[in-house]
Amino acid sequence: MKMKTLAAITLLNACFFEVSMAVDFIKEVQPLLTTHCIKCHGGVRAKSGLSFARKESVFSPAKSGQPAVVPGNPGASELLARITSHDNDERMPPEKPLTAKEISILRTWIEEGATWPEHWAFKPPKKTQGATIDSLVTSSLERAGLKPSPRAENHTLVRRIHLDLLGLPPAPEVITAFEQDTAPDAYQRLVDRTLDLPGFGERWARHWLDAARYADSDGYEKDNARPNAWRWRKWVIDAINNDMPFDRFTIEQLAGDLLPDATPSQRLATAFHRQTLFNREGGVDPEEDRTKRTIDRTATTSSTWLALSMECAQCHDHPYDPISQREFYQLYAFFNNTEEADTQVPKDNPRKGLEDVKSEMMKARVMRAKERKTFIFHRGDFLQPKKDAGEVFPGTPAVLPAIPISEGQKSNRLDLARWIVDPENPLTARVAVNDIWSRLFGHGLVANKADFGTRTVPPIQLKLLDHLALELINSGWSRKQLIRYILLSETYRQSTRFKPVAADKDPSNQLFHRQNRFRVEGEIMRDIFLEASGLLQHRIGSPSVFPPIPADVAAQSYASNFKWKTSTGADRYRRAMYTFFKRTAADPNLIAFDCPDANVTLAERNRSNTPIMALAALGNEVFHEAAQAMAKKILKNPLLNDESARIDHCFLLCVARKATEKEKSAVTELLEKSREYYRANPAEAEKLAGSHRLKQSTAAENAAWIATSRIILNLDETITRP
Repeated sequence: MKMKTLAAITLLNACFFEVSMAVDFIKEVQPLLTTHCIKCHGGVRAKSGLSFARKESVFSPAKSGQPAVVPGNPGASELLARITSHDNDERMPPEKPLTAKEISILRTWIEEGATWPEHWAFKPPKKTQGATIDSLVTSSLERAGLKPSPRAENHTLVRRIHLDLLGLPPAPEVITAFEQDTAPDAYQRLVDRTLDLPGFGERWARHWLDAARYADSDGYEKDNARPNAWRWRKWVIDAINNDMPFDRFTIEQLAGDLLPDATPSQRLATAFHRQTLFNREGGVDPEEDRTKRTIDRTATTSSTWLALSMECAQCHDHPYDPISQREFYQLYAFFNNTEEADTQVPKDNPRKGLEDVKSEMMKARVMRAKERKTFIFHRGDFLQPKKDAGEVFPGTPAVLPAIPISEGQKSNRLDLARWIVDPENPLTARVAVNDIWSRLFGHGLVANKADFGTRTVPPIQLKLLDHLALELINSGWSRKQLIRYILLSETYRQSTRFKPVAADKDPSNQLFHRQNRFRVEGEIMRDIFLEASGLLQHRIGSPSVFPPIPADVAAQSYASNFKWKTSTGADRYRRAMYTFFKRTAADPNLIAFDCPDANVTLAERNRSNTPIMALAALGNEVFHEAAQAMAKKILKNPLLNDESARIDHCFLLCVARKATEKEKSAVTELLEKSREYYRANPAEAEKLAGSHRLKQSTAAENAAWIATSRIILNLDETITRP
């Protein structure tokens, strides 16, 4: 009995201690308001004139004349009166009463002054004096009683760098050279060399294409091809390879046509806005479709650069974030004052000495200015403009720094673009570095990359996020410089080795006590197969290509005006990012590996694991050709004069290391069994070897090495970033 009494007292003390401490609004109060109150008192409904999405609404008198919250006075706070009422008609929320603990949290919060701090993402980044990536990470780990993981092995580092920066595995000679280089700056030089390779632009452009919802067709039923869409893709690759500052990269894509004496390249950059779907079906209202595209551009710009999901505010005030419907249409007005256009841009490789310059030009889809009046649409319906509410002029949300407006002059897209990359804007640099960090660590410092709004709790490593944001700005918005800074840190160089003790304290690795391993994207997986086999064709830019796909897949498109003509020669083995992407009949080999549908902007891809993926990796035509070519490459190499050396080389090509003795034994056994089978089945051996058969070897030997190469190419380690 005494034990039970003591336990009860201990529990009571714990509860008292919990609620007597200062209440954390972000962690304790806001989640309660969002869960229980926002449904009726948010931007959508705001019953009684009260919205818990807006601070000013909570502390101002509602329609009843009473404020929901009076700081320091629970008795005068209508919120507390309603959540504690015994009258079922008066008690809130009506469906399910709050628990005693939840009521206690809200009461204590009010007693303590009802502090409602500004959302962390809307405040300027704070500088931590003398901070580095490693010092900030180590400090966080020490507070949690953890230590960083040891540095990864050299072969892991060289493969990690190549996959992160190029999306390609390192060549065996690169691995060997790095492992033999004992100079103190060997790692730094490896990073610098890799950053300067043209594949860097291709790898990081692929990320940007996801955000831009790039495709080679219009979408909808007609889904007409966009034969020159690739021109903008090439612009992105070149911009990234040339380390175009991110602020200029932003300005040219949002408003390149409005720059003084805009060049063809700057006008081409605005094709970012032309990646929207375009409906050419019969009976479509052109104005309705134009409005949809304009709304899409508004939402995409907000999501890509600010990580704010503003699209719900087209119908009503935002239910969670302090963004009104009018503010959405203020942002919409920038893009409403725009129309789609075509322009002439130079071809990639104009013929020298040609006098007729016009024949060396080609059309590209771009944007240009056009004045229109903007009104709020009732419930988002373009047929119901609320003209009685007055014309809406271009502007930005009040929760963010004001956009400069020249007296007597409307702001335009160029003003918007400059405002987005203004160092005073607290979101852009944070969003950019969070995206970069996620590419190099498998997840961002902010959990939800697409939403920096009020539903997103402060990141555990907020100081690190701010440090990197300021580094990006102070570097002149240099992407390469920031990536280099991260890669040279010990935090990046950590091993991925699992540690049970650390896993208990930091199960999702939010403190980065180790590096993360994760499966590469579908495009990169294909590129790894082709590069390891020697089939990959390295050529920057050019029109999209048509690698082999299963028969009649393209026929699934509703439109009959498109035929998938499989590319031959070098185009058959281009990098996967150059694959023609048709929205209604996308390459199934890419879709199987979580490639996006290009209909909406995408901040982060899913990483699923399904049997379909394994079947695709084993049975895909190009993947099979890669195994054939890799076997031929191994058998014809004069330096690989015994089986052990050949096995080691296979592993170097795929996983950047030599095979262990256990692996070598298993592969040797597989080779022997394969030889035995194909000697007994010569017809199958001939069929498997295909056009890549090495004539100097028997069909059985070719087939055995093809079967073995396919297994090594499909190792989990091969398709995993270490």
